[in-house]
Amino acid sequence: MPEDFPNYVDVDYTDGEGEDPEDYASMEHKIEKAIDVTRQGLEEYENPAVMWTGGKDSTLTLYFIKEVAEKYDLPTPTAVFIDHFQHFDEIHDFVAKWEDEWGLDVVYASNDDVGDYAEENDLEPGDDIPIDALNEHNQHHVREILEYEEDTFPFLLDTYVGNHLLKTVALNDTIEELDIDGIISGVRWDEQEARADETFFSPRHDPDIYPPHDRVQPILQFDERAVWDTFWHYVVPDTVDEYPDDGYVPEADDDLPGDLTQDDIPVSPKYFAGFRSLGSEVSTEKSDEEPAWLQDLEDTTERAGRAQDKEDLMERLRDLGYM
Repeated sequence: MPEDFPNYVDVDYTDGEGEDPEDYASMEHKIEKAIDVTRQGLEEYENPAVMWTGGKDSTLTLYFIKEVAEKYDLPTPTAVFIDHFQHFDEIHDFVAKWEDEWGLDVVYASNDDVGDYAEENDLEPGDDIPIDALNEHNQHHVREILEYEEDTFPFLLDTYVGNHLLKTVALNDTIEELDIDGIISGVRWDEQEARADETFFSPRHDPDIYPPHDRVQPILQFDERAVWDTFWHYVVPDTVDEYPDDGYVPEADDDLPGDLTQDDIPVSPKYFAGFRSLGSEVSTEKSDEEPAWLQDLEDTTERAGRAQDKEDLMERLRDLGYM
């Protein structure tokens, strides 16, 4: 990390304060703001990176980054994919496919101390891992940061200890290893209550908790419906040559123009299958049988298919560096 961070960064940390998606009423306004924040993120930080989960929000953010980098002749930053060992296979396949298709530099961040123990002991998600089997770094996080007092913790992503070790520690270690000063992510105001007060440029400067860096969040102002509208009317037509220029919204999982298949579209097949939010393969369920964008987005909860233990702890997890 450059010694003078964040002194060289000229961003407004209050930008977006007190706002919500309704303050960006038109699609054009939302996209214009996303492009502006993305450009600042690429220009102001010496070594930015983008968080990419393979989900709709981070893929939309990655699209804006690619467009802005090309338009303003800026480098496309490294994409960081957190491998927490409990992904759907389809997510890995999707990321690998579009990593190659878009010529991305993807770094796979993982907590190998935990992952290696689970593999060596043939553990399944939910099996217990002894705290004293962890290395000193992870034990410090469990005992000193989380103040967790039990002798074991479950090898399960959507729990307090599991989420912190498998995602947050993996991310923070990568930020430190790569000297990243700005993480560009696809966080949205409407997605989760703990994210509702975020700003477009959000400081993470406490060295006792995480490597000092900023979070750059270009799509805060999008709601779930706007994300899908942008995909089917902007992202997909712009990135898939055979797609109608004015867009097309599929009415079923096999309803695509011409001879196109799901593999041709930069949208995870899990969304075609009815999932609205993608998490662990063992604790995430589809919301409906219809593709995500055809479901009742306005009157139902987007993250209802996710394990609620973690959702209830989201504010505490974010204080510790979770996205």
